Amino acid sequence: MLELDKFYIDGAWTEPAVASWMDLVDPATEKSFGRLALGGAADVDRAVKAARRAFPAYAATPVGERIDLLQRILDVYTRRHDEFAEAMRREMGSPITFATKGQAVRGPVHLNTLLDVLKDFLFEEDKGTTRLRYEPVGVCGLITPWNWPVNQVMVKVAPALAAGCTMVLKPSEYSAVSAALLAEVLHEAGVPAGVFNLVNGDGPNVGAAIAGHEDIDMVSFTGSTRAGIEVARAAAVTVKRVAQELGGKSANILLDDVDLEDAVRRGVAACFTNSGQSCSIPTRMLVPRHLMAQAAAIAAAAADSYRVGPTDDPETQLGPLVNASQFDRVQRLIRTGIEEGATLVAGGPGRPEGLKAGYFARPTVFSDVMPEMTIAREEIFGPVLSIMPYASEEEAVAIANSTFYGLAAYVQSADRERARAIARRLNGGQVHINYPPADFGAPFGGFRRSGNGREWGEAGLREYLETKAMIGYGAGE
Repeated sequence: MLELDKFYIDGAWTEPAVASWMDLVDPATEKSFGRLALGGAADVDRAVKAARRAFPAYAATPVGERIDLLQRILDVYTRRHDEFAEAMRREMGSPITFATKGQAVRGPVHLNTLLDVLKDFLFEEDKGTTRLRYEPVGVCGLITPWNWPVNQVMVKVAPALAAGCTMVLKPSEYSAVSAALLAEVLHEAGVPAGVFNLVNGDGPNVGAAIAGHEDIDMVSFTGSTRAGIEVARAAAVTVKRVAQELGGKSANILLDDVDLEDAVRRGVAACFTNSGQSCSIPTRMLVPRHLMAQAAAIAAAAADSYRVGPTDDPETQLGPLVNASQFDRVQRLIRTGIEEGATLVAGGPGRPEGLKAGYFARPTVFSDVMPEMTIAREEIFGPVLSIMPYASEEEAVAIANSTFYGLAAYVQSADRERARAIARRLNGGQVHINYPPADFGAPFGGFRRSGNGREWGEAGLREYLETKAMIGYGAGE
């Protein structure tokens, strides 16, 4: 049995001040495979003090040294790639093929992107006679979720290191194994003591202590909108910077000129990514009203073709939801969709046939979903697609934008200019046109209740920098 009983503070694994314990449960079997020690405010304070001591020296390191450090991290991570995939398979139920090719690869992808950014980034530049200098913001509190463990940690830790910041990380208690592996990678790569610190715990204890700590200069939070609001409230007392990446309810507009079979099948695949446990995936598919029945039939066939099963089977496409609470939430929302009158065309409540244990949900598709229905408004975070009809492009845009969220949006058309015109009108931090490949240099973040920060690439680096204007610096030259 695995026992994660220590925190990584000031370059060493240390005992919690006072530990409470939770079981580490494999969501595919509902069986415990270890224990995790949870900390509290005293552990956070110890980690913050270490980060504060380390900040002056690390902030002064030349950019070239930081580039070398990130390269060493990349080298060590690459060697241990398969360990990360296995950790995420066990801790959050990612099928091994997706854990290997979809989850674990995000570490090197973001590191390589950031290395490219750093090589050309100007930490000082002139605007007239003023010299602009971009300096590390200071000690950062990083709070990450369980659904994309390596991705979410790396898009915070790597740019913070690149900027010259020091940090305290609180990963989700449901993805602590991969976070511990990353701490080992950073230690082996030679991250100086105190620059990176890790404290495990829950939101009300460790998360709140980080958000409200008077000696933390910035909090970067990824998670639910509800939790993000609490982080912002706690941080407001000390007027620290808060960067948030929160929930989403992304629309996918299929215009009437698409290859419907291809567009619907690819839309289902995008919605079911990571078993539907992603904030930016297209969970609302908008189709012309006269194509509703055809689109629903295509989506139902696509959903029924998915292989749901054991996470150690390379052929498994969809794994379980992360825990019992998430399973219960998805089941409740599926039942609500039925009760409110949406047409169930695939899946439904309960586990897939043949699976007696594990938090597995059936790949589910609803058609004839109206904007006022709960499943069209709430983030479900499971393999559930809502297909919604529209009568005109104006109505499609209005439905797409009729949400408090604004993380992402999607539009598909055989006419690129037509798709571009719709994309300009959609409220979302990222708008995807015709199912493009991922662009890891593009800013990632949302509008409205989807948050106010940006991650990935240069935008992610800038989140960890303060701007100093030295006026008159170039006068007389």
